[in-house]
Amino acid sequence: MSERIKKIIHVDMDCFYAAVEMRDNPNYRGKPMAVGGHEKQRGVISTCNYEARKFGVRSAMPTSRALQLCPQLLVVPGRMDVYKQVSRHIREIFTRYTSIIEPLSLDEAFLDVTDSPQCRGSATLIAEAIRRDIWNELQLTASAGIAPVKFLAKVASDMNKPNGQYVIPPDKVQEEVDKLPLEKIPGVGKVSLEKLHQAGFFLCKDIKNSDYRELLLKFGRQGASLWNKSHGIDKREVITERERKSLGVERTFSENISTYDECWSVIEEKLFPELERRLIKASPDKAIIKQGIKLKFADFQLTTIEHIHPELELDYFKQLLSDILKRQQGREIRLLGLSVMLKPEDQTKQLSFF
Repeated sequence: MSERIKKIIHVDMDCFYAAVEMRDNPNYRGKPMAVGGHEKQRGVISTCNYEARKFGVRSAMPTSRALQLCPQLLVVPGRMDVYKQVSRHIREIFTRYTSIIEPLSLDEAFLDVTDSPQCRGSATLIAEAIRRDIWNELQLTASAGIAPVKFLAKVASDMNKPNGQYVIPPDKVQEEVDKLPLEKIPGVGKVSLEKLHQAGFFLCKDIKNSDYRELLLKFGRQGASLWNKSHGIDKREVITERERKSLGVERTFSENISTYDECWSVIEEKLFPELERRLIKASPDKAIIKQGIKLKFADFQLTTIEHIHPELELDYFKQLLSDILKRQQGREIRLLGLSVMLKPEDQTKQLSFF
């Protein structure tokens, strides 16, 4: 029996936070603008409009750098409560067409419409209808990708941005995959890409034509994943409920700090109590596997450290802090964070049974 072909849609809102701000504040339209922390608050850009992107401004970029690239950039503070409200409305629109929805963030989601009777069962028409509903009801634009597998739907949603969609039908999958640059594959970062280029891999076609065993030896699990994707294989389902794997809290400082005592004061008075509250809410039995610390230095280099520990305990962060500060090399610290890795639910249930 041949495997059933899925119909997957990836919907991605166009510069979501910035689009909401331009919708609500018409004076922002046509000007380079971004949502994020102001330079004085040591903030970063959450998202920016397409006018700002022409200057090289990108999300996750420090605000100070964005203003260097585009001195006339208008930086406005975010309104997370508004974005969440809009996101809930978008989710409600999705439910009109399918119940199989996997939100990735406030502004993007996978939808499995394989069995949807809407729009005569056409995934292309469903994507068009969803985008039309979003525009009519929220005055915001969305882009969509339609494909038989998840990673290709996500790739396709970026092909006709903004306010467009792209379809990769089942009989065109290999043709589309062959010409796909490896940097377009979700999960392939700069470091991985450089290693792949050094090994002579630039397109998915290069991976497809390579030796599988050699790929495993050179790139391990990522090599196996890329080999599958280069053959158009992605067996992941659209997951309607995602188990939370970790929790974290962090602070970006208005002025850099540098000493152990300064760091410990932030951990003891602010970060640890906040992390403890969140953990109780997310996992009432407070079952964890690891706890860790994250630092970002003044040069924007990020480093993390963690250790295996079954309970959230303040004193255990003392040694972690001492160890991670050995990497400081005289640099000041602009961000400090704490995190825990949660114990998987099935393990927690098994343990509690006994």
